[in-house]
Order: sequence, then structure tokens, then C-alpha cells
Amino acid sequence: MSRRTPALIAAAVLLPLALTACSTPKGDEPTGNKAAAKSDGFPYTVTNCGVTTTFKAPPKRVVTMNQHVTEIMLELGLTKSLVGTAYLDDKVLPKYEKDYASVPVIAKEYPSYEQILATNPDFVYGGYASAFAAGDGRGREALKKSGIETRLNTESCAKADTPMETLYEEVREVGRTFGVTDRAEAWIKQAEADNAATAKKLKDLKALPVFVYDSGDKTAFTAGGKGIGNELIKRAGGTNIFADLDKSFGDASWENVVARKPEAIVIYDYGSTTVEQKKKRLLSDPALADVPAIKNKRFAVMPLSDAVLGVRVPAAVEKLAAQLHPAATTS
Repeated sequence: MSRRTPALIAAAVLLPLALTACSTPKGDEPTGNKAAAKSDGFPYTVTNCGVTTTFKAPPKRVVTMNQHVTEIMLELGLTKSLVGTAYLDDKVLPKYEKDYASVPVIAKEYPSYEQILATNPDFVYGGYASAFAAGDGRGREALKKSGIETRLNTESCAKADTPMETLYEEVREVGRTFGVTDRAEAWIKQAEADNAATAKKLKDLKALPVFVYDSGDKTAFTAGGKGIGNELIKRAGGTNIFADLDKSFGDASWENVVARKPEAIVIYDYGSTTVEQKKKRLLSDPALADVPAIKNKRFAVMPLSDAVLGVRVPAAVEKLAAQLHPAATTS
């Protein structure tokens, strides 16, 4: 989980989103994206997590770091723009497998600055603030000096209390940057419809107190009240017992877990520690024996890649709702 820790720190200091677009000159479009560039208009100026960039045309050689931003690119049909990718939490969705297999994996986790440069990119898209760790030589300023533009997934810096709208804006801005606004808007329209359908199934249902267990032994690393993780729980018919934690992820004491009496536990599935190992840790802790979710062995499971700001979110809401309220979602 160390790759997400810098994102929590960065969220407190980076600026919120701002978006502006400029008029359309003719003749600046790259050949492969000529029609899209004409329809969307370039140059295009966008401010992302405090960094303002003007694109004269869509980027053509892109490296992605972290799974959720890679899947945004694949969902928007931008596979041919990818010259490298890195850092999966788990497998990409089956619908993306063929496209993903065509993209060179330049590092299992984060690539070095030299590995990035070797792909000759003009754009790097990172999912967590740690993707652009200056201390590792991948800072956005350093890449800019090498002629490489960058984007950071806005969950790392957005201050808004509407994470789903932040997701829509993320997809919208990426679509705009690559001249595929129509694809982005089509995805957003479908996402809104999917979210509305799930909300209709859960209408008037009593929310279930939920504890998210990501990891941790001495303390519980959990989902706080900011970010898409909390939004997922809320939209799936739950109430995050640590919604008062003013960040996307953070540590909570086990004493507080006991005191807040969650009726269900959502386990994030990723990494080398299996879901069964996490369940065993929770069920074998005598301090948690009186927690309703533990007594009733009421668990739900989510891949970590479902619980971050990416295109999996609308389906993840529906899947989590089915685990928390099976009767309501199957009727």
C-alpha cells in the first residue's frame, strides 16, 4: 500500500481542478487524430492537480502507470496511443485483455526515469501521486524538462465531496485531451444510467454500517470519507463507519472498529495477502469477537482496482450492492 501513501499527503496540498478550452486552429492535428482534433478543437488547455498544460494536438506516445488509468485509456479506445504501461494491482478486465496484451509492460511496478525515456513518450499518465515521486526521478517537473507532458488521476488532488462527478470529469478531460470527446461522453452517459439503476433497486433501503479492511495489524488501514471508496459504499447501500476520516485512506484503531459496530466488512483484495488470510486475521482476533460483522461472518470482497477512480466504478457499485443487499438487488 506504500504507493498510495503519497497520494494522501498530496491531496491536502494540491489545487482542485480547473478547465478551460481555447479556439481551434487548423493544420496542427496529427494525421491519425485529424478528425477528432477538428471536432474537439486544439489547442486545449487544462489544469490538472496544479499543473497547467496546453496541448496543440492529442498526445501520440503515452506511458501509463497504475491499473486504473491504463483501463481508462483502454476503455476510450486509445490502445494505439500506448507505448508502455506499468503497475497492475490485479488482472485487467476481460474486455481489455487483448488490447492490454499489445502494450509493452516496461516495469512490474514503477519504471525508472530511464525506462520511461526509453519509450520516447510525449505523455505520461499516473494513477497515484507516487507515480510521479520526485525522489525517484519521475517528478512531473523533471518529465516536463524532457519534453514529456503528464497527467495525474484527480483522486490524488480533488477536494470536492462528489467523487462520482470527479470520475466523470476525469474521463471527460482524458477524452478531451486525446480528441475522443464523443467516446468519453458516451461512457459517462452509460455510467450515469448504471448508477441510477442501482440507486433505484436500493431506494428506501436502510443503510448498513460498513467497515473497509484494506490491510493492517496494529491498526486498521481503511477507507476514509474522501474519495471514491466512500462513495462506493454509500451508493451500494452502506454507511462507512470511518467516513469522518478526512482522507481517502487512513489508519483507524481496532478499538474504534469495535465501538462503531459494523454489520458488514468489505475486504479489499490485492497483493500477496489473500482474502482468506485477511478473513482469518479478523475472525481470530478476540478483541473483535463482539463486532456484529464478525459474529455473523458477514464479508464482502472488492478488488482494489474496483475501489479507485477508474472506469470500473459503476459496475463495482452494483457488485458491492449485491453483496450487501442480495435480496434487494435480485428482486
